[in-house]
Amino acid sequence: MLMVKIYEVNARRIMQRTKIPGADWVINHYSGCTHGCVYCYARFICKWRKQKEKWGEFIDVRINAPELVIKESKDKTGTVILCTSSDPYQPIEKKYGLTRRVLENLNKNLKLFILTKSDLILKDINVFKKFKEIELGLTITCLNESIKKLFEPFSPSSRKRLNALKRLKEEGFRTYAFIGPILPYLTDLKRIFEEVSPFVDYFMFEDLNLNPAKKQILEVIRKNFPELGDKYKNLSKEYWFEKEKEIKKLARKHDKPIRIYFKHTGSLKF
Repeated sequence: MLMVKIYEVNARRIMQRTKIPGADWVINHYSGCTHGCVYCYARFICKWRKQKEKWGEFIDVRINAPELVIKESKDKTGTVILCTSSDPYQPIEKKYGLTRRVLENLNKNLKLFILTKSDLILKDINVFKKFKEIELGLTITCLNESIKKLFEPFSPSSRKRLNALKRLKEEGFRTYAFIGPILPYLTDLKRIFEEVSPFVDYFMFEDLNLNPAKKQILEVIRKNFPELGDKYKNLSKEYWFEKEKEIKKLARKHDKPIRIYFKHTGSLKF
């Protein structure tokens, strides 16, 4: 684990409008993440910080978020999503419990949408049950643990995430799996559908956007999968159109609704 600098800060506001598909509001009570995902698009926020730590080496903790959300969510309507520049259940949540306190104070009439890479989500089942409408999701990039560790070194195992989905489903929640980003030639979609389908109501899929972390991603490929180097450098729209076809075929086979958000094919629109 990297050495992480924690900054406790006070926010002026905590609920912001978002253009993320399916959501109206976002609450970023954490900013920065220690899961260390090589491909993470959120590293762009480093450009705007006064401090110069690299992505994965800092977390901003907006300690007054639980108090702010009481007033700000009171008259809001629509759907709210947590932590688009972080993970609401990254390890620091064990210390601060900020996600839980935000949820306890959030207007329960809002539809709640949560996505995480951590089975730590299970600790808040009793709070989730207070919301009128809620959807809970786990990101599963790859079920091959050795590959997962290369791209998401400090995140919980895919097996723990799968078990979390199973538990959430057993508790009666609407669940989904976010398969993204798809790692070309490495993510086994067939296996994911077979093992994950019983525990989710639907799937979401995202293509790999090399732009935010091209150097880091290609370095992992060069060191561990040199035979894929040229393929990653020359990914085409045609490759992603074929992936869409594969996903749709598997979805029909397993009778699962899907949402595809591929930048390269135009499926992702803001």
